[in-house]
Amino acid sequence: MTKRPNFLFIITDQHRADHLGCYGNRVVQTPNIDGIAARGTRFERFYVANPICMPNRASIMTGRMCSVHGARHNGIPLSRNHTTFVELLRDAGYRTGLIGKSHLQSFTGLPASNTFVPQPGKHVPAPHLRDAFKDNRHSEAYDLEHVGKWDKPLADRAGGDFYGFEHVEVAADHADQASGDYLLWARGQRPDFDSLTGPENALPDDRIKAPQAWRTAVPEELYSTSWVADRSAAWLEQRAQEDAPFFLQMSFPDPHHPFTPPGRYWDMYDPDRIELPPSFGKSALKPVRAMREAMEKGTDPRDNQSPFAVTEDEARAIIALTYGMISMIDDAIGRVLDRLDALGLAEDTVVIFTSDHGDYMGDHGLMLKLLLHYQGVVRVPFIWSDPQAPRQSQVSDDLSSSIDVASTILARAGVQGFNGMQGRDLFGDPPPEAVIVEEDSQRVMTGFDRPQRVRTMITERYRMSLRHGEDWNELYDLQADPGEMHNLYDDEAHAAIRARLTETMLRRMVALQDRAPLPAYRA
Repeated sequence: MTKRPNFLFIITDQHRADHLGCYGNRVVQTPNIDGIAARGTRFERFYVANPICMPNRASIMTGRMCSVHGARHNGIPLSRNHTTFVELLRDAGYRTGLIGKSHLQSFTGLPASNTFVPQPGKHVPAPHLRDAFKDNRHSEAYDLEHVGKWDKPLADRAGGDFYGFEHVEVAADHADQASGDYLLWARGQRPDFDSLTGPENALPDDRIKAPQAWRTAVPEELYSTSWVADRSAAWLEQRAQEDAPFFLQMSFPDPHHPFTPPGRYWDMYDPDRIELPPSFGKSALKPVRAMREAMEKGTDPRDNQSPFAVTEDEARAIIALTYGMISMIDDAIGRVLDRLDALGLAEDTVVIFTSDHGDYMGDHGLMLKLLLHYQGVVRVPFIWSDPQAPRQSQVSDDLSSSIDVASTILARAGVQGFNGMQGRDLFGDPPPEAVIVEEDSQRVMTGFDRPQRVRTMITERYRMSLRHGEDWNELYDLQADPGEMHNLYDDEAHAAIRARLTETMLRRMVALQDRAPLPAYRA
């Protein structure tokens, strides 16, 4: 038995909390994830620091809000100058591995929407003086996940250290179009692998008609979910031969769109048996109405990363396919947990499950994420199972955040955190009176006429969202209105509550101001 615990940190992508059996879903089958919850603690009110992939993953890694670590939206990588909790574990003697999705750096290679624009009649600063930071994260060190440059494994290019991970096998992108190290492997298994992927190579199926959904020709054993599980099991087998403790991040690219569960998972769930959320089609917010009008007029392409409106049949189909992706992940997790047990590692390994953000999944008639902080997008699962400190089927209603992950893992490992960490130990520190969610978009999306800057606060009872440059905001009573259908922000009867919440939000944002760096001298 090791003196220090191992950690298996499982993270999915775009997976809302109520899409698990242990969180009350009566349709999706997730017995293995439910089993982790039965052996540990399930956090009911766990919120993202940011409802977008790169910012929230950076917040998990650093224990810091995105306004502090600077990765405010996709397209801004996590600086190599920012310390991660994985680096602290490695410094303390842990073996560290990342298998699956990373997304700490950009992988699209698309041009930035926000760029430095020279002003006529003024001297234009030299390139290295055009940002507040001279280290602007635009060097080759931040192109390691760039799909267009992925001609050999990331490990061969990272030099043995990728944000604290000594071992990396990465899957970039999503669904049957996942790439990176996974794609290099898949092409090695089948030289014609590319002829199996994408909508142009999809298997015929007239039953499902929904945006970004196709029946992939990729077999289950070659799909990214299976690859992540198989490579994770192989890495664990190596660790079983060593005495050093380990931290493995097993990161699945699914159930993110496109919606392409392979094989038997494609039709595992019948769309006709899917219930729509009570809020479907009931939002009075201007952008939601605009998205629905764009869908009805056919002016919204609905084929990219922006949120979009759906019909009832489309919503049922997409939810059913998402359930298939989740069940495939659950089966894969079960295989890895069985291997962990067979290797004699289970009794020393803390198993953690979470996601980087959620998805509307039909809430208010929408799909995907971004811009609107409904519970389905900002509330995610967080489950902690520690065999050395058993907590059978416990439930925590404490307000918790993605920034708490790092502090909680370090506390259990007996490793001191670094100066500037903003999260708390979920089992040792009291909860805050509120959690903050930040979002800064970099482009205009359907329903909006400008990029959005949103700050949301969630308390025990309320959710309030404030927007920069807009003439509307949001306030919901989550106890009386869990579907967030009645915006109380401009309701005179709630003026006093709004004022109190505004002060609470200000206090919490002051508490989250940066305390790094440490001073060199005492005044």
